Amino acid sequence: MRPGARIAASIELLEFIHTAWGAGKRAPADAMLSDYYKHRRYMGSKDRGFVSELVYFILRHGGTLEWWLEQSKIRSTPRLIVISALVLGFDHTLDEMEELFSGKFFSPKPLDDKEKKLIETLENEALFHPDMPDWARYNVSDWLEKKLKIEFIGDFASQMEALNQEAPLDLRVNTLKCPDRGDLIMALDRVGYYGIPTPHSSIGVRLKKRLPVFTLDIFKEGWFEMMDEGSQMVAELVNAEPGQKVIDFCAGAGGKTLAISAKMQNKGRVLAWDVNEARLSQIKKRLARAGTDNVLTHVITSETDPFLKRHLDSADWVLLDVPCSGSGTWRRNPDLKWRFNFKDLEEVKTIQRNILASACRLVKPQGKLVYSTCSLFQDENQDQIRAFLVEHPHFKVEPLPQMWDKHSLWHEGVGPCLRLTPQKDATDGFFAAVLKRHQ
Repeated sequence: MRPGARIAASIELLEFIHTAWGAGKRAPADAMLSDYYKHRRYMGSKDRGFVSELVYFILRHGGTLEWWLEQSKIRSTPRLIVISALVLGFDHTLDEMEELFSGKFFSPKPLDDKEKKLIETLENEALFHPDMPDWARYNVSDWLEKKLKIEFIGDFASQMEALNQEAPLDLRVNTLKCPDRGDLIMALDRVGYYGIPTPHSSIGVRLKKRLPVFTLDIFKEGWFEMMDEGSQMVAELVNAEPGQKVIDFCAGAGGKTLAISAKMQNKGRVLAWDVNEARLSQIKKRLARAGTDNVLTHVITSETDPFLKRHLDSADWVLLDVPCSGSGTWRRNPDLKWRFNFKDLEEVKTIQRNILASACRLVKPQGKLVYSTCSLFQDENQDQIRAFLVEHPHFKVEPLPQMWDKHSLWHEGVGPCLRLTPQKDATDGFFAAVLKRHQ
């Protein structure tokens, strides 16, 4: 595709996303990008890469770009947002823009006078302006801005700047196929994919730049999975031994299930459950590639499915990676900031409480439960643990592994919990607590 045709595709894709969200569809941006590309097989990998980079820049800096259009007293449209992004984020001049917007070879129609004037206004401006309000600078809605300023008192700016950056690409070594992560690093080096050990997780490798790892033979052979370091650390909190029984209650596509199985050396039982059959079905190919055969999957209807009665008081470990706001993943999913609202938060908090109350019955005496979210909000994290402990006094918060002491925060009435943020730990935002059943 010519450069102009890529710009036209970006505008079309952004229109597609805006129309879907305007109609109340909750599909995430990455799913809509995938669907868009699936119906346009003529787009090569470089074309898709360019369009994805531009669209994600816009999703990440949507508030900032909207503010600039407001200053110019121009009503926002996907085309104008793309124009603003190309000038402010990619340093295109008016001459370059006129060449891209020529109307030829599938490029967008030529610029009108209003658009040319906008470009001339923005050409000499930086993306961020001193007079820009916080909602625009940090790309959050009003209710999120207020909430996050309470969550990060005195640290709001640096935390938000980190959340607006692109996330690194982390890999989890599959120790069933590659016992030493040094071997994976050397194998990556040989094909020009340079990686380094992750600073916290003992089974992680961080690539120095984002690359299409799914095409590598060592991926197809099961040497690794893509997995943020923070997610790896949560999985490692499930310190299950070979031969034990683990229930991954909200398994999703099985990322943590696979990590737990490998830690158990493929011995014992890992039960992967979820209410979403489509997501859970994705684990089958991953299990085969990883060489894992101690995982059993099951689709449950809800957290109160009668199926649970078969497993009461039986699990050595239960992992509850519960549905949440996803605020800790904004680097990867910047669209969540615009799709998730206060009502959604209240609904997901109820779901979290219900799952905790039901799934804790699966833990046997002296067994342990790991509660986890990829959220930055206290009311999804330590507040949920605090309320649970009041209602279930036979559970107590356990200490974290010694090597992670610097990441734990003592919360009054809760205990030591893992709390990770992009700014502090260079991971996605995560919260986790280990709860032991004492009777």
